[in-house]
Amino acid sequence: MNRHFEISDTPLQGCKLIQRAPIRDARGFLERLYDADEMSALIAPHQQTVVQINRTLTVKRGTVRGMHFQQPPHAEIKLVSCLRGEIFDVAVDLRRGSPTFLRWHGERLGEDNQRTLLIPQGCAHGLQTLTDDCEVLYFHTAAYQPAAEGGGGAHARDPLLAIRWPEEITELSTRDASHPMLTPEFRGVAV
Repeated sequence: MNRHFEISDTPLQGCKLIQRAPIRDARGFLERLYDADEMSALIAPHQQTVVQINRTLTVKRGTVRGMHFQQPPHAEIKLVSCLRGEIFDVAVDLRRGSPTFLRWHGERLGEDNQRTLLIPQGCAHGLQTLTDDCEVLYFHTAAYQPAAEGGGGAHARDPLLAIRWPEEITELSTRDASHPMLTPEFRGVAV
C-alpha cells in the first residue's frame, strides 16, 4: 500500500480495485480521490492522463446506467467512485484477444467503503444503484465522443454477458435500453 491507495487486481485483466485511505481526525476526514504520481503506473503506460471528470446523481434505487464504452482512438480508462449511497459497479471485457474476453466483474462501491474501480480501455462500464440518491464521480482519460460509442454500448440485460445484477432493474434510460445485444459472432474491440 502506498500512502493514499491500496491497489488490487480483480478477475478481469487490467481492471483494478482501489481502496482509498482517508486521514481521519475529530473534524472528519481528508480523502485523496486521485493522484497522478501514485496512479501513473495504471494510466501512463497507455499514454493517457485524466482529461474529464463527470458527476451523476441517480435518484431511484435499482436504476442501471450503461453499459458504455468508446472505440479507439477515443478508448478510455475510467476511475469510478460512489460518493453518496451505494452502487454495484460493473466492467465487461470487450477486448479482442483478451484472456478475460466477455467476462464481467462487479464491485460494491459506496460512501462507506472508500473504493474506486478502474475500468480499462476496451471494457464496457455500467452500474446499478443499490440506494436512492446515488452520486457517482467519474475520472476519464478521454473526452466523451458520441461517434466513438461502439454501437451505443452493450445491453445491460444481454444474455451473452449474463450480468447478475443484485436487484431487479427498475429503470433503464431509453438510450441504454436501445444498446444492441451482442451476437455469438462478436469478436471484440481492438484497443
